[in-house]
Amino acid sequence: MAHPYGHYFRILHSCTGQAITNALASVELTAAQGHIMGFITHRAQPPCARDIEEAFQLSHPTVSGLLSRLEKKGFIEFRSDENDRRCKRIYLLDKGRELDETMHSTILATEARLVQDFTPEEKELFAQFLTRAIHNMGEHPCRRKCKEEDASND
Repeated sequence: MAHPYGHYFRILHSCTGQAITNALASVELTAAQGHIMGFITHRAQPPCARDIEEAFQLSHPTVSGLLSRLEKKGFIEFRSDENDRRCKRIYLLDKGRELDETMHSTILATEARLVQDFTPEEKELFAQFLTRAIHNMGEHPCRRKCKEEDASND
């Protein structure tokens, strides 16, 4: 019998997203907003919305909505790029910088929960299988991380 892998991935994505959203409720963030905050925090230079669209493969309206809510909540602010007036760079405010440790611990706790009953060998196999599945779909597992590292080397 064939396994409904896509269905399993959707359920897993939903479960992990909800776990992160629940953990971030005290700081009034959703999982999606938290991921965007992590991206902004770990960039060598403040990104613009287009960088987020590309890294997360999201539409412009989706990113605009996420960033607008983060701005209203006092996590970020927009400033014009000195070299390109068409680009608004995204800067973290103090409230946004303070969030980094919360996000890091939330992600670690969620990932630990995900593999809590796995043996060390199963955890390694799970990572190998996920990596191979990503490659099979034509992507690279560190796509976002590699882009960030490339940008910081400019």
